[in-house]
Amino acid sequence: MPLDTRKFRDVMGTFTTGVTIITTLENKMPHGITANSFTSVSLSPPLVMFCLGKSSTNFDAFMNADCFAVNILTAEQDKLSTHFATFEGDRFDGLNWITWETGAPILKNVISAIDCRLEATHDAGDHVIIVGLVVRAEVQNQSSPLLYFKGAYEKLAPSSGVLKD
Repeated sequence: MPLDTRKFRDVMGTFTTGVTIITTLENKMPHGITANSFTSVSLSPPLVMFCLGKSSTNFDAFMNADCFAVNILTAEQDKLSTHFATFEGDRFDGLNWITWETGAPILKNVISAIDCRLEATHDAGDHVIIVGLVVRAEVQNQSSPLLYFKGAYEKLAPSSGVLKD
């Protein structure tokens, strides 16, 4: 008997993730999506990956691009995350961003940014796994991260500095 899609989503939602905005340039136009399906793959060479839904309105832009950037969001950037997840117009209108080596947009005030050249893509059901070779990675500030858990944004509780068993 096939696994119920809603049940699978509920189970996967119990895995807390960080929140990123993945960006690229296609024909000199910036594109971006909110993604929590991001992880490192390898240290040598430095590789990262994210999963892109085939139904994404930005699917063709990412498939046609040879680079992307990962922007790791701060706890205060939940509105920016929602904007990139839901808005269908120019998501970059009014945003400050720069570029590094690849030309993919690096957003201002994120915790960290990772600039990548496309290394490989892999078909994966209703998604594509996109792997990038990291050409530059920098911590931008020491803010707390934006987290995603059970379909909602979360923040880290203040640390007491005491480790518990």
